Amino acid sequence: MEENKFLLIGDKFPDMTVQTTHGMRNIPGDYAGKWLVLFSHPADFTPVCTTEFIAFATRKDQFDALNTELLGLSIDQIFSHIKWDEWIEQNMKVQIPFPIVADHDGSVAGRIGMVHPGKGTQTVRATFIIDPKGYARLILYYPQEIGRNMDEIIRAIKALQISDLKSVAVPANWPNNEILGDRLIVPPAKTVLDAKARLQDKTIECYDWWFCHKENK
Repeated sequence: MEENKFLLIGDKFPDMTVQTTHGMRNIPGDYAGKWLVLFSHPADFTPVCTTEFIAFATRKDQFDALNTELLGLSIDQIFSHIKWDEWIEQNMKVQIPFPIVADHDGSVAGRIGMVHPGKGTQTVRATFIIDPKGYARLILYYPQEIGRNMDEIIRAIKALQISDLKSVAVPANWPNNEILGDRLIVPPAKTVLDAKARLQDKTIECYDWWFCHKENK
């Protein structure tokens, strides 16, 4: 296994070629122009991981609508992935529509920080959201014993996309923020003149010049 390193938010995802259940893939090259959720699971044929794969699979249409691809990974052989994929379809009646990386030697996981020494030699539940230009935009880590919330991953992708499109920030619990609802936060002014002008701008509302928001439209 390669030395464990940590990919950070804003880093360009390193180019790598991986073996998957759908054939060879180049990351991030094969996903250029799309968003990618690359997520690791501790091991095939484990209960929490099985529930996660079903949760991802049943939301495939939602990810498709966001121009987002899914790519799983664990330190298992390709044969194990294939058999587990078949087992889920036969026993749980859910087809896994996305590829799974067979990182049998841990070289991929070690290269980007999916293995945390304090949690053993298996991958933790790492989730990387990679943008269409190949940059890591959001990173989540869960321990092996706790499954992820897939709806939060979808929410995060929506928030990143709207932030990029409209040059805004997104409040807590968006689109159901306690005080702003689905409104979007306007970045703070950076000059005295901008701060004064902001308070006169009829297209936005402000609690103060540094806390302004606008409709999501």
